[in-house]
Amino acid sequence: MALLAASGSAAIAGTSSGGEARCELPRHTPERVVVEIIDGETLLLDDATKVRLIGALAPSAFDIPTATGFAPSTDWPPAQEAQAALKRLAKGRNVKLAFAKRRTDRYGRLLAHVFVEDKNGSTWLQGAMLSYGQARAYGIPESYDCIDGLKAAEASARTTRQGLWASPAYQVHSARRNYELLRLRNTYQLVDGTVIKAQRTRSGRIYLNFGTNWRTDFSASIPTSLSRAQPAWAASLLDLQGKRVRIRGWITRRNGPMIEIEDPSQIEQQVSSDGPLQSAPQQ
Repeated sequence: MALLAASGSAAIAGTSSGGEARCELPRHTPERVVVEIIDGETLLLDDATKVRLIGALAPSAFDIPTATGFAPSTDWPPAQEAQAALKRLAKGRNVKLAFAKRRTDRYGRLLAHVFVEDKNGSTWLQGAMLSYGQARAYGIPESYDCIDGLKAAEASARTTRQGLWASPAYQVHSARRNYELLRLRNTYQLVDGTVIKAQRTRSGRIYLNFGTNWRTDFSASIPTSLSRAQPAWAASLLDLQGKRVRIRGWITRRNGPMIEIEDPSQIEQQVSSDGPLQSAPQQ
């Protein structure tokens, strides 16, 4: 059975600075002006609305637990560079917003895809930030729209080592380095490795184990709710045993280091070390 990384939407259109990175979501909001850049992923508009660039995770000092001597969000160089890039792209510009199902975060900020509007058309701000290597592609539940475009922009920057991808702090990690991954728990990471065992439990939860000892080795966990919602995709995961796979997400500790999967786009079967990744449409 073929695999794999299904997207959260069929978002392949719209305009973007990110090459093949495109996003098509309806833009119903009136144009607003960006008056301030709060950080590398947050805008303040002229109506006092705060907008978070959903899908483009900007660097933070909290990304690297071992980094000392940096004050979070102010003295971490990649965070400063991302904020400066966003300022160049958006401050003083007219923008329109597009929304997925989830419109706000717990702090009351709008979660939106942002499009800079000018006489030449529109530029997808997330796509631009990712293509310049100033953010990483991610999603949260009900906000995985345009994930294919986000990952395409990220891949372009990663291949050419632009922005944060030039820093050792943001390199893709090996699934075999358990202790390193444990040190990075509570941070967002990309992890590459070969699936040693793929199994489904009686409850329907699926585990992809990247070592021979699940108590200590890295693994990815696919919850029952997701496997039942997409049975064909879930079944294809069992064919990953012996295959090289990339997992993206937040590192937690469940016995060994683990990433809990919220969306199919977090799992990609690799064709080469950092080349094309097989994909399949989401059901």
